[in-house]
Order: sequence, then C-alpha cells, then structure tokens
Amino acid sequence: MKINELAEALGWKKLTDCDGADREALGCYCGDLLSWVMGRAKADDVWLTVMGNINAIAVATLADVSAIVLVESAALDAEALARANQQEVAIYATELPAYETALQIAAALKA
Repeated sequence: MKINELAEALGWKKLTDCDGADREALGCYCGDLLSWVMGRAKADDVWLTVMGNINAIAVATLADVSAIVLVESAALDAEALARANQQEVAIYATELPAYETALQIAAALKA
C-alpha cells in the first residue's frame, strides 16, 4: 500500500510537502533510539517515533524508510521540516501512541 493511501485511511496529518505517493509501506518499525533504528529498520518500513529533529531525517534517509510518523502528537522542528522537504522524506503525525498506530498499520497492510 502506498504511504499516502495508508495515511489517508488511518487519518494521519501530513506535515511535509512530500506525501510518499511513490513509496510503498511494507511494514513498520517503532523506536526512538536513532542508532538502534538505523541498524534495525528495514527499507520501506513506516518509522513510528517521537523524534522530530534533523537527526531523525538523516536516519530515515539512511534506513530508507518509506515515511516517518510522529506519534503522540510529537513536534517536528523547523530545521527538520526543511530538511525532510529537501530530501523528500514524507512525515505524518498522529495523536495515537506507537503501539496503537502499529496495530492499525498491520491491519491495513493485511487487508
């Protein structure tokens, strides 16, 4: 399922200009320790995190995740937003915790 379709189905708020229309979501990864995510997230995972800083954009690019979803209404700082738009990293936000969001993603990807 394309990221933009998943986001629409699950009611995520788009934060970046890029919406991930060209990226598939194949799974998800939950984590906030950047070095851990870098080594364990798989390409085309949706990354669920509260990290909304410029370092998260670098990790998303290195791990080749399909999008970042900021859970629990975590903030995205201005520098990170600018870099995400520059590098075409789709970022969305949800009020839900990571666990509930992961369950929704799993259900949507199985449908």
